[in-house]
Amino acid sequence: MVGYNEWEMTFNFAFTYLVKRFFCRIAGFLRHWYVDGTKKYLTFVIDKFEELDRFFAWKITFFHLFSPLYKDYSFLGYVLGFILRLSRLIVALIIYLVLSIVAFLLYVVWALFPPSLLYNIVSPFL
Repeated sequence: MVGYNEWEMTFNFAFTYLVKRFFCRIAGFLRHWYVDGTKKYLTFVIDKFEELDRFFAWKITFFHLFSPLYKDYSFLGYVLGFILRLSRLIVALIIYLVLSIVAFLLYVVWALFPPSLLYNIVSPFL
C-alpha cells in the first residue's frame, strides 16, 4: 500500500495547489480590475478635467469676475465683463457637473460588470 499512499499524497498536493492557484488568480483579477483599473480611470478622468480647465480657465475667470472686459473701464465694460464672465463660469460649472456625473455612472457600470457577469453565469444553476 505504499504506492497508494504516495498517490493519495500527490493527489492531495495537486488538488490543494490547484485550489490555491484558483483563488490566487481570482485575487489577481480583482486587484487588476478594481485597484489598477480604478487608478487608470481616475487618472484619465482627471486628465480630461485638466484639459477642460485649460479651455474654461475657471479659477482665473472667477478671479477676474469683477474686472472690466478687455480693460474697458467704462460702465459698459464692467457690466459686460461681469455678465460674460459669470455666464462662462455657470456654463463651465454645468459642464463639469454633467461630466462628473457621467464619469461616475460609467465607473459604477464598469465596477458592477464582473459581479453581474458572475450572477448571470451562476443564476441558471440556483
